[in-house]
Amino acid sequence: MKENRLLRPFVKWAGGKRALLPRIREQFPRDFSRRTYHEPFLGAGAVFFDLMPRRAVINDSNAELMPAYRIIRDSAEDLIGILETHAKNHGEKYYYEIRNMDRDGESFGKLNDVQKAARLIYLNKTCYNGLYRVNLRGEFNVPMGRYRNPAICEAGLLRSISAYLKESDIVIMNADFETALSAADSDSFVYLDPPYQRISSTSFTSYQAGGFDEGEQERLRDLFVRLGSRGVKCLESNSDTLLIRRLYESYGFHIIPVSAGRSINSSASGRGAVQEVLIRNYQEQEG
Repeated sequence: MKENRLLRPFVKWAGGKRALLPRIREQFPRDFSRRTYHEPFLGAGAVFFDLMPRRAVINDSNAELMPAYRIIRDSAEDLIGILETHAKNHGEKYYYEIRNMDRDGESFGKLNDVQKAARLIYLNKTCYNGLYRVNLRGEFNVPMGRYRNPAICEAGLLRSISAYLKESDIVIMNADFETALSAADSDSFVYLDPPYQRISSTSFTSYQAGGFDEGEQERLRDLFVRLGSRGVKCLESNSDTLLIRRLYESYGFHIIPVSAGRSINSSASGRGAVQEVLIRNYQEQEG
């Protein structure tokens, strides 16, 4: 595989890290390229695709997203064919027909994995502001966005991602974050990008299915501590709030404030620069 081939996310996802990549890279351990990379809250995978590690374990709890990674790896051409059909037929009536497929559990269950992955990507490319949001019944409920020419089928990108995933040692998981990190050891580098502590009723974290409350933040902190005690190098992104600082400061971890732009929110007033922190459990860093 060509080393200079650049990859990027194939979907837009709440909390994406493309704008923060330079600041995140600054905090990598010097030997990160020799380590197995672990990312248990993958989302769109901006950091993962920026790194393009040769060995990695990637995971997300979203049961529609992670199968899409497997489909891109194993059945990219079939996926591209269905996306081309979606692009050809795209319109308001068609969008809501595809969106409402999950209202009929029996019919939705008959879709194969390629069809489900194509539906996810199509809706992501054409829904309002690229949101992923479901109601209490698990039904996708985002209205159609108003895009002149949405990039529904990025065939070249999907083929490049497929080739990378095939040529590298990448384990794709759909599990709880603790389970996903069960194999991490002193030869690992872990990047954690959890759903952030919710700052407002319209913040992008409110779209995370199942929620990630204070108890989950504490469970993540406890795992962060345990991983460090096993010699696992960890870097975490989170919101810059009193709770997050309280959870981590007493352990002596390095906490670096950063400012990030956010474009995914249910109201325009909630988009723009927000304060975040990068937390690492090791001394040395790049640069």
